[in-house]
Amino acid sequence: MKIGVSSCLLGNMCRYDGAHSKDQFIVSTLKNYFEFVPYCPEKIIFSTPREAIRLVQEGEDIKVMTSNTNKDVTKELSDISKKCANQIQEDELCGFILKSKSPTCGLERVKVYQNQNAPSEKKGIGLFAKEIKEKYPLLPLEEEGRLNDAWLRENFLMQIFSYKHIFEFLKTNPSSKDLVEFHTSYKYLIYAKSHEAYKHLGNIVANHQKRELEFVLEEYKVAFLEAISLKGSISNTYNILLHIFGYFKKLITKEEKAEILESIDEFKDEIIPLIVVIKLLNLYTKRFDIQYLKVQKFLNPYPKELALRSTVKAYK
Repeated sequence: MKIGVSSCLLGNMCRYDGAHSKDQFIVSTLKNYFEFVPYCPEKIIFSTPREAIRLVQEGEDIKVMTSNTNKDVTKELSDISKKCANQIQEDELCGFILKSKSPTCGLERVKVYQNQNAPSEKKGIGLFAKEIKEKYPLLPLEEEGRLNDAWLRENFLMQIFSYKHIFEFLKTNPSSKDLVEFHTSYKYLIYAKSHEAYKHLGNIVANHQKRELEFVLEEYKVAFLEAISLKGSISNTYNILLHIFGYFKKLITKEEKAEILESIDEFKDEIIPLIVVIKLLNLYTKRFDIQYLKVQKFLNPYPKELALRSTVKAYK
């Protein structure tokens, strides 16, 4: 599984000052699950080390200028950013991690300087990041700094694995029955993000208009990618946990019921992490061989070794 990464985050010495911005979570943890494809538009057209660049407000436009000589390099950087963005499709990436605050790669709140003696404003977006968002609006994107937030990290990586799965699924030339099965496996994962999104996807699968399958699959793909880009919440997840509990509540003892419900409530109250409840639910799912739950991506959306659900801060 391949993801794009701003090259400096991998430890490559490509920053303007000849240094790097190696991110330990990326190079130590994510390297075990992904193949990294490094990108650095600046390095392609500028030497290293080089004069720093920054975003500058000029009337209604935001340009890219060198910080000392005040040279306008907007066109050069824009052209190479477009070229690099086009490369993403050829590389078949499942997501992208960008360098925060960068006038090239920053996704948001990049400093925009004024021509006159006015303070800078954190309102910009890097040129390369902007090209990616415009060309691939449904590609999972995040900045390395925001991945320190357990909630954003869990959502982002869940999105990447789901993104990869839908494209692998579509390559199998699926039938209508296959689509139903795929959709069913994501029921609770998407419900934890949005009930409305799951209902919308269900209507597409039902295909009441009897359209050709290729059109149904294309519409489903777009709606699915939009759905998985949404963030999960404690309240939605709490309801899903109760739904899953309902599958075996009549098969277990009074004491076991109390244990599960207490764990679910403790998750809602942010006392214990989600992984504790998930392990309990998986235990009973296997014990009673509940096939419907065994295929639910919500219970096992990504490798458990990532430990994304192991902190109470992973849900809001």
